[in-house]
Order: sequence, then structure tokens, then C-alpha cells
Amino acid sequence: MLRRQRAGLKAMGEIVAIAVAPTPTAAAWLARAGVEKHIAPSRLESALARLPVALLEEDAKAIEALGNIGVRTIGELIALPRAGMARRFGQRLSDELDKALGIRPDPRPWYQTPASFSSRIELPTAVDASEQLLFAARRLVLQLCGYLAGRSAGVARFTFELLHEGGEPSHCVVGLVAPAADAEHFMRLSRERLQRIVLPRPVIGMALAAEAIEPLPKLSSSLFPDGVPGGMQSAGEWQKLVEQLRARLGKEAVSGLALCAEHRPEYASLGIEPGTAANPVAQFGARPLWLLAQPLALQEKQGLPHYRGALELIKGPERIESGWWDGGDVKRDYFHARNPDGALLWIYRERQLDGRWQLHGLFA
Repeated sequence: MLRRQRAGLKAMGEIVAIAVAPTPTAAAWLARAGVEKHIAPSRLESALARLPVALLEEDAKAIEALGNIGVRTIGELIALPRAGMARRFGQRLSDELDKALGIRPDPRPWYQTPASFSSRIELPTAVDASEQLLFAARRLVLQLCGYLAGRSAGVARFTFELLHEGGEPSHCVVGLVAPAADAEHFMRLSRERLQRIVLPRPVIGMALAAEAIEPLPKLSSSLFPDGVPGGMQSAGEWQKLVEQLRARLGKEAVSGLALCAEHRPEYASLGIEPGTAANPVAQFGARPLWLLAQPLALQEKQGLPHYRGALELIKGPERIESGWWDGGDVKRDYFHARNPDGALLWIYRERQLDGRWQLHGLFA
């Protein structure tokens, strides 16, 4: 077993030290010291006695204190009276020594591999239309949800693998905003994603895999659930809507919006993951909901800006001077203005160059 371990680790380029001893703590000390031997129980104490106390899992102050009283090896530590050692250095040091010598039990937790799910279905006949894959997809999704239910867990991403005869498999990734375990929701997202796939060859088999299995928090139910404005009946409904839109339109097409601590309006917002809490920012003056991608130059007649007629300045100015540090320097005076049609606009006048009027946004 040791030869196989060494060969496998060497093949992966790992540099390790392996020691075998009757107790796990003793084996760990020997490996740290580079003593790669198989220590028999009868020779355990003598093998440990030559090791330095610096190998112990103690803080630097305890190791220094042991050195100050002339204790530099584990053999010298073993020779100390246990009661006095416990009073001076605490019970933990004495317990660790007893575990290494096999006097105290030293149970170790079993290693558990990360939970993952994988299942595969062979189709009874080759399928050349993506809609025909939904029956097999439902079977796989129900298996996945049964696996998740048994663990009170969820997934935020799973992958369909479409197996083709005589060709490389195709993959269809379904992503969610947050971990879930709802079979019907999974199927809605899967239907949207699978219907967008162009099959290069007929499909003869289908597999489903999920790796990032996460425990789901327990949610208590209400006897009389209150409706949420906008038709969302629970806190998770908006997440399902976002996931379904992303499945249909693509992940990049659906995002959240957050404010930034930036005075220049064109840099004052950014796209974020939906549901991400945004950091609070300083409060600025009123901003329009619709900001033009590029400011629109306005005509000027008799000293007044025009946009479908002469504009009436009703509020302002709000002066913004910023961006000198990144080459995007702006010096503007912003106004709220109304045109003859009653539209409320957000305009500004340059405080540099020729002082042109620009339309930057619309309130209504």
C-alpha cells in the first residue's frame, strides 16, 4: 500500500513524507521530522524520544518555555512529571503526549468525499430533435431531486451530457441564482435550455451530473401565507423568474443594478448578480430613471436650450466636477427642465470648451 501511495504521489509531482506508527499523532510527528519508517509498538517511545519538541502542535511561547527549562526533545518531555507539566503548560500538552504514546484514545473523523450526483439513460432510439429529449431529462431531474431530498440539499448548477453516436458529446449547463431542489422549476429551466440547442448528430443517450451539492436552510411554512406585491407569492419566486429568463435569453442578458459612489452619472451604476446586496452609497440629487447612452447636443436660441421647443429651467444648477484622476474629467452644471409638451428632462451645460447644452436623461 505504501509503495502504491508513493508511486501515485510521485507521478502527480507531490513531495511528501510518509511514516507509519501505532498512533496517528506519532505518525504525524515522525513524518514532520522526515523519519520515513515503520515503527513497531515496542519501539514507539524510543523512536519519539529523539524528536524535537518543536514538532508538537503548540504555540511558540510554550516551545520557548520548554527550551528555557532544558526540554528540547520529546524524550525529555516524557521524563517530566505529568502533574507539574499540566500545571505549568496546561492539560492540552499532556493530552497530546498521551495520544502519541497510545495512553489516551485519539479517534479521527472519517474522510468524506464531496457529495455529487451522476446518472445516465440510454435512449430506446436515436433522437434528432431537442424537444424529444425532455422525457429523458425529466427522469434524470426526478432522480437528482430524490437524491437532494435525501440530503436536505440543493444545487445551483447541473449539466446535461448528450451522447451522440460516432461523435463527441454535447453539453447543456443549467444555472440557478441560488441552490434549489424543485423538480418542476428544474424542468422549466431545462426545457428552455434544451430547446435552444442545435444537435450536431442524433442523440443515443443522456446523462445528468451535479457536483456543488449544498445544504438547504429549513424554511418554516405559514398557515396563512401573505401575498408578495407583484404577484410573487414567496421570497424565492423572483429567483425562479430570473433563472427562467436567463435560461431563455442567456445569463448576460439578465442582471441586477446597483449604485456606485461616483458623482458622474454615466459611471454611477453597474450590473451585479441579481439578489446581491449593494453597498450603501452617498445620496445625490434627483436622478432620472432613463439615462441616455450618450448625451444629446441641444440647439440654443436666444440663450435658451431647445428640445422640441424652448426649455424652461425649473431647478438647478447641480454642479458636478469629477474624474480628473482617470482622464474622464467633467465640469457640468445640471438642470431640471420642461419642454412645451410637458416632458421633464435632465440637461446640463458644459463649464469648459464652448459651454454647450446637452440632454442627459428623462424623468418623464
